[in-house]
Amino acid sequence: DGRREVLSVAEGMKEDAESWRGFITGMLARGLKGVRLVTGDRCAGLVAAVNELLPEARYQRCMVHFERNILAKVNPRNREWAADALKAVFAMESRDKALEKAESVAKELETRKLREAAKCLREGISETTTYLLDDYPREHRRRIRTNNMIERLNREIRRRTRVVGSFPDGRSALMLVCARVRYVTSNEWSTRRYLDMSRLGESVPVAN
Repeated sequence: DGRREVLSVAEGMKEDAESWRGFITGMLARGLKGVRLVTGDRCAGLVAAVNELLPEARYQRCMVHFERNILAKVNPRNREWAADALKAVFAMESRDKALEKAESVAKELETRKLREAAKCLREGISETTTYLLDDYPREHRRRIRTNNMIERLNREIRRRTRVVGSFPDGRSALMLVCARVRYVTSNEWSTRRYLDMSRLGESVPVAN
């Protein structure tokens, strides 16, 4: 119905494909279905698990993480220009236009002797512009092109766990994390819809 939810929390997760496979399999066993899009940073293990277990879903690489990865390869003298150029790429109204603009920015990066940044842009721009495909409503784009939503929650969790310092075991840490997740989702996330799912028309009931 367009409201945000946390579907699963796990202790001891690694960033490899096996961990993500177990995490997603657990949700599928509990009834998860109809997944159309997975948004995350560039984690090869997550991408592999999504491709294997969620064949109907596409992967959207987080735009914010992607921009940071590129800017990390840009010297300070060119950083402001590069940041503006990347913003122009993601301001395009269509995926074709975004890819075209990205190529022109990559060429300019090479002209400025920023070859590693240009390579990073070319390699990642396709999976970072998934949100521009016609399958996803224009009104949803700003929400689905980053994983800022979960990043904010992660920051809140880190803030709470840092106060404690150390835990006697993983289970006690997990209990604190879950308590905080329940508080945030019930008091902040449940008060308003995050996405207007009516924009998807009949495709939501068909997916489910």
